Amino acid sequence: MALYFIFNILTKMKHIAAFALLVLGGNEHPTAADVEKLLKEAGAKADSEKIKQLIEKVDGKNFHELVEGGLDKMGKMGGAAAPVAAAGAPAAAVKEEKVEEEEDVDMGGLFGADEDDY
Repeated sequence: MALYFIFNILTKMKHIAAFALLVLGGNEHPTAADVEKLLKEAGAKADSEKIKQLIEKVDGKNFHELVEGGLDKMGKMGGAAAPVAAAGAPAAAVKEEKVEEEEDVDMGGLFGADEDDY
Protein backbone atom coordinates (compact mmCIF):
# COMPACT_ATOMS: atom_id res chain seq x y z
CA MET A 1 0.00 0.00 0.00
CA ALA A 2 2.73 2.47 1.00
CA LEU A 3 4.75 1.66 -2.12
CA TYR A 4 1.72 2.40 -4.30
CA PHE A 5 1.23 5.71 -2.48
CA ILE A 6 4.87 6.73 -3.01
CA PHE A 7 4.77 5.67 -6.67
CA ASN A 8 1.55 7.65 -7.18
CA ILE A 9 3.13 10.78 -5.67
CA LEU A 10 6.26 10.43 -7.78
CA THR A 11 4.30 10.06 -11.00
CA LYS A 12 2.34 13.20 -10.16
CA MET A 13 5.50 15.12 -9.29
CA LYS A 14 6.90 14.93 -12.81
CA HIS A 15 3.71 16.48 -14.13
CA ILE A 16 3.78 19.24 -11.53
CA ALA A 17 7.47 19.85 -12.22
CA ALA A 18 6.83 20.12 -15.96
CA PHE A 19 3.97 22.55 -15.32
CA ALA A 20 6.20 24.62 -13.02
CA LEU A 21 8.99 24.72 -15.60
CA LEU A 22 6.59 25.97 -18.22
CA VAL A 23 5.32 28.72 -15.91
CA LEU A 24 8.83 29.74 -14.92
CA GLY A 25 9.74 29.76 -18.61
CA GLY A 26 7.12 32.43 -19.28
CA ASN A 27 3.98 30.44 -20.14
CA GLU A 28 1.54 31.77 -17.51
CA HIS A 29 -1.18 29.19 -18.25
CA PRO A 30 0.25 25.99 -19.75
CA THR A 31 -2.21 23.63 -21.37
CA ALA A 32 -2.29 19.85 -21.03
CA ALA A 33 -0.72 19.63 -24.48
CA ASP A 34 2.15 21.90 -23.36
CA VAL A 35 2.88 19.74 -20.30
CA GLU A 36 2.64 16.51 -22.30
CA LYS A 37 4.94 17.88 -25.01
CA LEU A 38 7.56 18.95 -22.45
CA LEU A 39 7.53 15.56 -20.72
CA LYS A 40 7.88 13.69 -24.02
CA GLU A 41 10.75 15.95 -25.11
CA ALA A 42 12.45 15.23 -21.78
CA GLY A 43 12.10 11.51 -22.40
CA ALA A 44 9.51 10.93 -19.67
CA LYS A 45 6.25 9.08 -20.06
CA ALA A 46 3.31 11.47 -19.85
CA ASP A 47 0.03 10.35 -18.30
CA SER A 48 -2.67 12.31 -20.13
CA GLU A 49 -5.29 11.67 -17.43
CA LYS A 50 -3.07 12.97 -14.61
CA ILE A 51 -2.07 15.99 -16.66
CA LYS A 52 -5.74 16.72 -17.34
CA GLN A 53 -6.50 16.52 -13.59
CA LEU A 54 -3.60 18.84 -12.82
CA ILE A 55 -4.74 21.44 -15.35
CA GLU A 56 -8.29 21.29 -13.97
CA LYS A 57 -7.07 21.83 -10.40
CA VAL A 58 -4.88 24.84 -11.20
CA ASP A 59 -7.19 26.38 -13.79
CA GLY A 60 -7.80 30.05 -13.04
CA LYS A 61 -5.26 30.12 -10.20
CA ASN A 62 -1.95 31.93 -10.10
CA PHE A 63 0.82 29.33 -9.89
CA HIS A 64 3.13 31.56 -7.85
CA GLU A 65 0.38 32.16 -5.27
CA LEU A 66 -0.23 28.41 -5.05
CA VAL A 67 3.46 27.81 -4.36
CA GLU A 68 3.57 30.61 -1.79
CA GLY A 69 0.50 29.19 -0.04
CA GLY A 70 2.10 25.74 0.03
CA LEU A 71 5.29 27.12 1.51
CA ASP A 72 3.29 28.92 4.21
CA LYS A 73 1.51 25.68 5.10
CA MET A 74 4.79 23.78 5.25
CA GLY A 75 6.27 26.46 7.50
CA LYS A 76 3.36 26.11 9.93
CA MET A 77 3.65 22.32 10.07
CA GLY A 78 6.66 22.55 12.33
CA GLY A 79 9.18 19.88 12.86
CA ALA A 80 11.45 18.74 15.59
CA ALA A 81 11.48 21.20 18.44
CA ALA A 82 14.72 22.75 19.55
CA PRO A 83 16.12 21.20 22.71
CA VAL A 84 15.02 23.05 25.84
CA ALA A 85 17.52 23.81 28.57
CA ALA A 86 16.79 22.13 31.87
CA ALA A 87 14.72 24.37 34.12
CA GLY A 88 16.61 25.80 37.04
CA ALA A 89 19.97 24.61 35.78
CA PRO A 90 22.67 27.05 36.81
CA ALA A 91 24.62 28.76 34.10
CA ALA A 92 28.09 27.42 33.55
CA ALA A 93 30.59 29.19 35.76
CA VAL A 94 33.15 31.22 33.92
CA LYS A 95 36.66 30.34 34.97
CA GLU A 96 39.48 32.72 34.58
CA GLU A 97 42.61 30.85 33.67
CA LYS A 98 46.07 32.06 34.46
CA VAL A 99 48.33 32.11 31.48
CA GLU A 100 51.85 31.28 32.44
CA GLU A 101 54.55 32.98 30.48
CA GLU A 102 57.29 30.80 29.13
CA GLU A 103 60.72 31.38 30.54
CA ASP A 104 63.78 31.50 28.35
CA VAL A 105 66.08 28.71 29.44
CA ASP A 106 69.75 28.83 28.62
CA MET A 107 70.60 25.44 27.19
CA GLY A 108 74.30 26.14 27.55
CA GLY A 109 75.31 25.46 23.93
CA LEU A 110 73.64 22.04 23.95
CA PHE A 111 73.47 21.90 20.16
CA GLY A 112 76.79 23.48 19.41
CA ALA A 113 77.80 27.08 19.15
CA ASP A 114 75.28 29.86 19.59
CA GLU A 115 75.69 30.97 16.01
CA ASP A 116 73.90 29.24 13.18
CA ASP A 117 76.87 27.85 11.27
CA TYR A 118 75.80 25.11 9.00
